[in-house]
Amino acid sequence: MTDRTRRNIMRGAAVAAAGGFFGLHSGAPLGARAAAATSATAATTGTTTPAPSTTPTRPFLEGPFAPVTDELTAFDLPVTGRIPRELNGRYLRNGPNALGLEDPMAHHWMLGDGTVHGVRLRNGRAEWYRNRWIRSAAVARKLGEPYDGPVPEDDFATNTHVIPYKGRVLAVQESGPLPYELDDELNTVGTHDFGGTLSGAFTAHTKFDARADELHAITYYPTWDHVRHLVVDRTGQVVRTTRIPVADSPMMHDFALTERYVVVFDMPVTFDPVAAGAGAPVPYVWNDRHPARVGVMPRAGGRVRWFEVPSAYYSHTLNAYDEGSSVVVDLTTMPAPFLAAGRGSGGPSALGTPSLDRWTIDLAHGRVRTRRLDDRPQEFPRVNEGLVSRRHRYAYSATAGAMWRAYLTVDGVPPDRAFSNALIKHDLFRGTTEVHRFPRDAAAGEAVFVPSRAETGATKDTRAEDDGYALAYVHNPERGAADLVILAAQDFTGEPVARIHLPGRVPLGFHGSWVPDA
Repeated sequence: MTDRTRRNIMRGAAVAAAGGFFGLHSGAPLGARAAAATSATAATTGTTTPAPSTTPTRPFLEGPFAPVTDELTAFDLPVTGRIPRELNGRYLRNGPNALGLEDPMAHHWMLGDGTVHGVRLRNGRAEWYRNRWIRSAAVARKLGEPYDGPVPEDDFATNTHVIPYKGRVLAVQESGPLPYELDDELNTVGTHDFGGTLSGAFTAHTKFDARADELHAITYYPTWDHVRHLVVDRTGQVVRTTRIPVADSPMMHDFALTERYVVVFDMPVTFDPVAAGAGAPVPYVWNDRHPARVGVMPRAGGRVRWFEVPSAYYSHTLNAYDEGSSVVVDLTTMPAPFLAAGRGSGGPSALGTPSLDRWTIDLAHGRVRTRRLDDRPQEFPRVNEGLVSRRHRYAYSATAGAMWRAYLTVDGVPPDRAFSNALIKHDLFRGTTEVHRFPRDAAAGEAVFVPSRAETGATKDTRAEDDGYALAYVHNPERGAADLVILAAQDFTGEPVARIHLPGRVPLGFHGSWVPDA
């Protein structure tokens, strides 16, 4: 299928604030598939569509967002400071990186081909840096390479997250495309369908419960009248699928998991078949008539209890846990309306910056209490992954001034240009924060927490929750290239433990993982 044809079919896409994506979907012609959709149209649901922009700038193709044009490989990377010898593994991060862009004015940031950037650490050395495009059929064709095997129906260079799972590395995104598996050096192995058990869409944000050895996902697709909760068990196969009915085909970029429940967020960003039929690259709109609500379902499946919440755009989950008869969810939200398609600048738009909130879902009294934990602009909240679904104390988030300046223009008012670049550590027990600041043009990406070397007893890990390191790609304006910055989590505002100097830029992108050596 040609790129021109692909742009003329339905893009059953998922878009999330500063960390979502848009997936291109093949299949039946757009008109036929849009007719099959159950979503309401803009004309009948009070949807909000973006007004055309008069600005000629494309901030999501410029500055820290600008795509890189070459795949690089470098060995024995220079380091300022000292890499902890206990960090043995790979730090990987995925993101959109447009390849062979035909029409920049028709491009959206989150439609870029997925590219994974990785650094290999071993015994105190930075052995290599690599960046590699995900070899979907379209990317292989652009690069003049063969594509082995049949082309999946919803093929796309998955551009949102990269996760380790059962000895594999999977590049993932939501709403259609299969995960792509990568080898140890970031070469594309092929698609991965969990031993033939994955049917339909997958997600950008899985939740892995280490104690239960289960991988959970909430998946959606534009023509479905439901979303699906999937459970992958210790065998690496999808063993349970629960369908959750929803109206209007909403976008669900992320979800939450506790030891007892699955939490789904049904927000007013819904698929618009009219926009899709007109060829809109992003057929998701703010739908004023779609109520904002959060649903709680037992992990084993069963009835979903729905609770109304204030209208907002839910972006990413930090973590969630059970507390008596309540479910506590920490998450980032943005004020309504959120325009997935933006205002013609090539990215999304919103009325304000995302903030860190806490939603306490009181199951006994049937209500949700919301509380602002931190109102500073921030995104990509992360937790010690060993605590997913259980109570946490610490959180790590990122703020990049270029991000907020690029897309927060839903009301046409230019954003404050004083936004800075920083990584933030939250102590949610004490209600305090520590901020590690970077220079003006040093755009900081998502920080991933990596535990220190295990010091385990007979029955449990004795490390403190924040005994470890925060790793993030940060642009170095003096070199015009990126550094992998390693911060000691227990000395967060101190000098970085190490700065690993990469040979090129790492564009602002989405999500990543630490892949420890086996």
